[in-house]
Amino acid sequence: MNKTISMCGLAALVVAGGCGCEDNAANSANSSLSISAKDWGKAPDGSALKLYTLTDGKGTTVRISNWGAILQSLETPDRDGKSADIILGFDSIDGYVPDTSYQGAGIGRYGNRIGGAKFSIDGVEYQLTKNEGENCLHGGKPGYDKVVWKSEPVEGKDSVAVKLTRLSPDGENGFPGNLDVTITIALNTQKEIAINYEATTDKATAVNLTHHMYYNLTGRADADILGHQLMMKADRMTPVDAALIPTGEITPVKGTPFDFQSTKAVGADINADDVQLKLGGGYDHNFVFAKADGKLLHQVTLTDPESGRIMEMLTTEPAIQFYSGNFLSGAPGKSGRLHKFRNGLCLETQHYPDSPNHANFPSTILRPGQKYESTTVLRFSAK
Repeated sequence: MNKTISMCGLAALVVAGGCGCEDNAANSANSSLSISAKDWGKAPDGSALKLYTLTDGKGTTVRISNWGAILQSLETPDRDGKSADIILGFDSIDGYVPDTSYQGAGIGRYGNRIGGAKFSIDGVEYQLTKNEGENCLHGGKPGYDKVVWKSEPVEGKDSVAVKLTRLSPDGENGFPGNLDVTITIALNTQKEIAINYEATTDKATAVNLTHHMYYNLTGRADADILGHQLMMKADRMTPVDAALIPTGEITPVKGTPFDFQSTKAVGADINADDVQLKLGGGYDHNFVFAKADGKLLHQVTLTDPESGRIMEMLTTEPAIQFYSGNFLSGAPGKSGRLHKFRNGLCLETQHYPDSPNHANFPSTILRPGQKYESTTVLRFSAK
């Protein structure tokens, strides 16, 4: 089956059409919402960069760059109404250009890993860029996180957004087909951020788009995430080998450290004597949702008891990569704070890693005449 996704019930979340607003001066029809833009330096090739600010006027603010489709910051209120930035990252473009940890970045053409950096479609083998040993990680090098996207502000009745587009050319990092990609990131009046992905191709290709935010709901980048409470409606996972490539198995999580079907602390079982945890240095695995039919479903809840912040994730995707920040090594981030071991966690909605090489995994092959559509919604509250 192809990966064309039903977009039921998203009219209020994702907006379409340009608003024609000028830098630093775009106001929504709803007075509580606003969008503005400022110059944000230059890319390595000299292209001008923008940083867009979307705010609901009630403490929720997201900043988005056309460099790498990056979410640079995401501020939400705690139980006392105090807003803080809940994703790791850098203050300026100077931090993002050399970054190798994909802070806040748009990921493509294929999120996660492809084993041996190769796959076949219709009997034709394609060799991809190897950028993690013998494997291809997050689309190769450079991936979508290291390119300049075309961007425009977009305004709707109950939301403001940034629309990012690019043509990923045939042969980029070895992937076949010219892929037209659109990512729309919207903030609405309900404290929800909707990330909508669309793509079409002129040649059969593998597509798996996502984003790579490192969340820390405390709002303190120097705090670890082990006390965060996590619930995922995932009853299975895909075990990996020593190179973190799926073995092809799909195994139940019940009775294992990978069971988050009932809420538990991220750190509760992270040091358990489990071969999969040892291979990943903690959690760095694909979790398979018990129910996934292409509709937008609530699949994940992340809570920080300290601040009271709650993030619910709704997605059309069948799986999610839960990564517990095992390879963060102390690089300086915003305001000079260091990105240390397990200071942030990633929840990357996706199809399974290495799917083109496993016939028993849901297909990620997109063909001419088909449309790739995927949506993830982040819903914020506090108590």
